Amino acid sequence: MSVVSLRWATDHLELLDQRALPGETRWIHCKSVDDAVEAIRTMVVRGAPALALAAGYGLVLAAMEGEDLTNARARLAAARPTAVNLAWMLDRLAPLHTTEALLKAVQAEHAADLVINRQMGEHGADTLPDGGIYTHCNTGALATAGHGTALGVIRTLHTRGRDVHVYAGETRPWLQGARLTSWECLQEGIPCTLVADSAAGALMGEGRVQSVIVGCDRVAKNGDVANKIGTRNLAILAHFHDIPFYVAMPFSTLDRSCPAGASIPIEQRPSDEITHIAGRAIAPEGVHAANPAFDITPARLVTAFITEHGVIKPPFGEWPTVDGGA
Repeated sequence: MSVVSLRWATDHLELLDQRALPGETRWIHCKSVDDAVEAIRTMVVRGAPALALAAGYGLVLAAMEGEDLTNARARLAAARPTAVNLAWMLDRLAPLHTTEALLKAVQAEHAADLVINRQMGEHGADTLPDGGIYTHCNTGALATAGHGTALGVIRTLHTRGRDVHVYAGETRPWLQGARLTSWECLQEGIPCTLVADSAAGALMGEGRVQSVIVGCDRVAKNGDVANKIGTRNLAILAHFHDIPFYVAMPFSTLDRSCPAGASIPIEQRPSDEITHIAGRAIAPEGVHAANPAFDITPARLVTAFITEHGVIKPPFGEWPTVDGGA
C-alpha cells in the first residue's frame, strides 16, 4: 500500500498525523504509553482497526517502560471508548506481560488486519452494484493496517475494473471525507466527487447513488451499528430511496456482550470541534455546541454486513463463531 497510517520503528511507534492531511505529511513519534494515549485521544490516529493497533503498540511501550500494564490498558481503552476494536485488542493482549511477547502479538495482528481488509474487499466487490457509491468518514488505508474496510471494498471494485464512482461526504466536524477519503481516492485514481453532507439526499433523489457503504466502530449483537455521526441520516435516506445500505465490519468490531445500540457508549467530544475549523471560529463565542462523535443506526436499516468471512444478511443476532472474532 502507498498509504500507511502507522508503523513500528525498532523502539517506538510512528503515527501519520491525520490531522495534518492532506496539506502536510507529518509523523508523530510515540515513545511512551502517555504519548500513545494522547495521540489516540486527539485524533492523530483514527479508524477502529488503526486505533486497535495503536493501542496495542501503546501497551508495548508501557511494557518497555516497566509500567503497570493493567493501568496502561485502562488508560488506552478510555482514550476512545466507542470503538470496540481498541478494547478488543487490549483484551487479547491481557495474558501477555513481556515486551517481546506483546510486540510479537501486535505485529501479528497488524499483518492479519491487512489480510482481513483484503478479504472484506473481495466479498464486498462480489456484492455491491456498479455505479455511484456514497461513503461517509474515512474507512481506507488510513483507518486500518492498509487497504481499508468500506473504502477497501471500493478499492477492490476499482482494481477489478468495475464502473464505480465514489461520492465522499465531507463528514463534519473533522472532515475525514473531505481531507482523507478524497485524498486516498486521488492517490489511486479512483473516480471520486466530494460533496457536502447535506447533499446526500439530493444525489439519491437524482438517481446518482446505487449503493451506500460505511464502516463501523461497534456493532451490537442485534445488528445495531455505532459509526461516525451522520451515518444514521444516510441509512434513513437510503431506506427512503430504496438504495442498499452496507456496513463493512471486521468481526473484531462485533460486540457480542452488547445487546443493542442503546447500550453502546457514545463519545462526546469537545465543543470547539464544532465551533471552530483549523482553530478559526465559525460560530459566535459562547454558543452551546453538542458534539457526539458517533450515532446509532438501527439494524433494520442495514441491508447486509460485509465481513472477512462473507456477507451476512438479516435477520441479525445469531452471528457465526469465528477464530479471532469478538
